[in-house]
Amino acid sequence: MPVTKLIELNSGHTMPVVGLGTGKIIESQEIHNTIGIAVKNGYRHFDTAFSYKNEIGIGEALKYQIDAGNVTRHEIFIATKLPLIGMSRSRVSQFVNLSLKNLQLDYIDLYLIHWPVGLTYVSEHELMPRDENGQLQLDMTTNLVEIWKAMEDQVDQGRVKAIGLSNCTQQQIQRILNICRIKPASLQIEVHLYFQQNELRMFCKKNDISVTAYSPLGSQGRSNYINAHKLKVPKLFQDPVVKKIAASHEKTPAQILLRFLVQGLNVQVIPKTVDSTRLHENIEIFDFELSTEEIERLMELDEGEFGRCCRSFEGAILHPECPFD
Repeated sequence: MPVTKLIELNSGHTMPVVGLGTGKIIESQEIHNTIGIAVKNGYRHFDTAFSYKNEIGIGEALKYQIDAGNVTRHEIFIATKLPLIGMSRSRVSQFVNLSLKNLQLDYIDLYLIHWPVGLTYVSEHELMPRDENGQLQLDMTTNLVEIWKAMEDQVDQGRVKAIGLSNCTQQQIQRILNICRIKPASLQIEVHLYFQQNELRMFCKKNDISVTAYSPLGSQGRSNYINAHKLKVPKLFQDPVVKKIAASHEKTPAQILLRFLVQGLNVQVIPKTVDSTRLHENIEIFDFELSTEEIERLMELDEGEFGRCCRSFEGAILHPECPFD
């Protein structure tokens, strides 16, 4: 069975380097099957979010694995996230408690601010509230500093072991660093071969904040479910440099892409898949190493901002905390 390596967060807790992303995995039987295969293949890091609407299914699937003796709670690392409708100091505790209930946990290993943009709270079920004209109801009073203080309170109360950010800019992170009692332990952002986020990664390294890459394989499946004609889905698997390096190591292109991020860019990865073969391959990346020359060749493929493929949601650009266009 492949075994993922661990890194130590600045909170003193450890996090598996390879995790399973679960966005868009919402059907209960699919969740149950995927979690079962993942645990069997050595996955111990599971990334979800209140907004994914799958916390209940993941909680049930993991409880089944624990009760069956296949894994212990101590071995599992769960990351989940504060939704946009929870982006106020008074709502943080509410949504932490909801996630704990959904996941059937006594504590969350890592709790992240999902987006710096806040939406007006209508109910816990209306994740993207709209007005009578169909426009998103943006909460223009979103205050990241106050929200972070509420996140720190959750650590103090033992509901959360570590706290962090997602989809935030360097400037937003610095504002948190200027006032925090508890530093962000992790930043979750889009990082892949064509979008390496060098400046932001270096900033995080300087401030002892780990970086977790979502869409580490370029979100190849996104074209199946959201406005495919508007999306840039990079063909990372077809890149000739990647294919050549994969052949030389007798590995798949996906394994090269993930190994590059982990070894070359020193980030954690949370690829999403429900395919049993790919679940096995995605975590089996620690039995080989890329050479210095290979890493350098892959680094040269960075396209900077032109490589970004995940954008803000509709209407978010009007919010003062929108991290990017």
